[in-house]
Amino acid sequence: MKIRHMLLATTCTAALALGGCASNPTNAQIGTGVGAVAGGAVGNAVFGGPVGTIGGAAAGALIGHEIGEDRDQRRGYRR
Repeated sequence: MKIRHMLLATTCTAALALGGCASNPTNAQIGTGVGAVAGGAVGNAVFGGPVGTIGGAAAGALIGHEIGEDRDQRRGYRR
């Protein structure tokens, strides 16, 4: 029964993740994802543990989003 739940959770996660690929992402969206991953890695390396990882990911996502949004505005991106 446990394998069935894991398979269902994996299938649902994959479907939601692929649904986000329906259109080209903006620089703000890319920056948010990259910033979250990089911030989580740095936060874990510097502070260690889950609190450092989550805090670093949140800070990285915020910074990455702002940088990407600035690049979108400079390019004249249309929504």
